[in-house]
Amino acid sequence: MRFFSHQIRLFFIALQFFTRWPVPAWVGFEPAWLQQCARYFPVVGTVVGGVAALVLWVASWIWSPAVAVGLSLAASVVLTGGFHEDGWADTCDGLGGAVSREKALLIMKDSRIGSYGALGLVLMLGLKAACLIALLESDPMLALWATVWAHTASRAAPVALMHALPYAGDAEHAKAKPLATQANGATLSVALAWVLLLSGAVAWLAPREVPLLCAGWVAAGGATLAMQAWLEMRLGGYTGDNLGATQQVTELVSLLSFAALINYSG
Repeated sequence: MRFFSHQIRLFFIALQFFTRWPVPAWVGFEPAWLQQCARYFPVVGTVVGGVAALVLWVASWIWSPAVAVGLSLAASVVLTGGFHEDGWADTCDGLGGAVSREKALLIMKDSRIGSYGALGLVLMLGLKAACLIALLESDPMLALWATVWAHTASRAAPVALMHALPYAGDAEHAKAKPLATQANGATLSVALAWVLLLSGAVAWLAPREVPLLCAGWVAAGGATLAMQAWLEMRLGGYTGDNLGATQQVTELVSLLSFAALINYSG
């Protein structure tokens, strides 16, 4: 019983860290729990994706697909406080130019946004919106489950990076210092199991979407490996900002794979 209550506590810790969702007072806090809760990052993604999908569904009955998608994206940003988008912008600023590793790390610590970060945010949000509009216009139900799946799968990508790479930043000043540690194989396995569980649920409810799910897995895995190789080459590891950037890239690439197959089959 104690084991299960602790797992519930870890989920709430992850939810509290990555979203603005209120958690019960009994959850408490210990720094070590932030590392342990990495296994539940994808579940937090399911919550965020579920809220975004709900807003998308309701808004699509009232407004055009473009407006509905815009409101859905806004809901996810408000719920997370733009946590991952901030990491993407900082990563673009730090690694967008041809600078040294030390200079890149210094730039990513700067709270101000630069031209690379601004361009990166515009392109990231614009492309996600374009994909979701295409999915919503093609098949509303597909757009809903694709939203939830992309949010869920993309939260497993940072766990994979924490397992594969060392922390590359300054531990004394890192924004996500308690999270910037290695994730062991068991943690990664649990995180991937959540994505597999969701995939199985989607496949059971909509068997015809299995090819899209397979494409999503390939796309998400490829994006994660690409980010891993890039960060290892540029920094020799990852920072907290890079984990957020990896989530954003993996989410976008997953949506791109769905939109591509829909366009091809249509």
